[in-house]
Amino acid sequence: MDITIHESFLPHTDPDASLAFYRDTLGFEVRNDVGYEGMRWITVGPADQPDTAIVLMPPTAAPGITDDERRMLLELMAKGSYFGVNLATDDLDGVFSKLEASGAEVVQEPTDQPYGIRDCAFRDPSGNMLRIQQRRD
Repeated sequence: MDITIHESFLPHTDPDASLAFYRDTLGFEVRNDVGYEGMRWITVGPADQPDTAIVLMPPTAAPGITDDERRMLLELMAKGSYFGVNLATDDLDGVFSKLEASGAEVVQEPTDQPYGIRDCAFRDPSGNMLRIQQRRD
């Protein structure tokens, strides 16, 4: 079997702020930006990984969602406990410094974890947790 990860989805509450964060702060390229009925889906990804992408999507775009469910989803996002993504870099300390200087919300400074990785954590403008780990050789 030949299966790869192609797209992951992260919800956004402000498409323009999310676009600026993923494009300008993280340096991802924008691959698609689609609006439909007042909602917006933005596909971004690392330039050197054309087959891997994150789709930034409206969190409440699912048909049939109730007002209570919509409120609950938005509350979970605000806490940073609804969705997240793990990223990797060759220069964790440099990436951390750049993100911290950009004003991104720091959750955890670079730390050597007891399970063998060194990582840090931020929240994107919608509250999604981004863990970034030092790439291993």
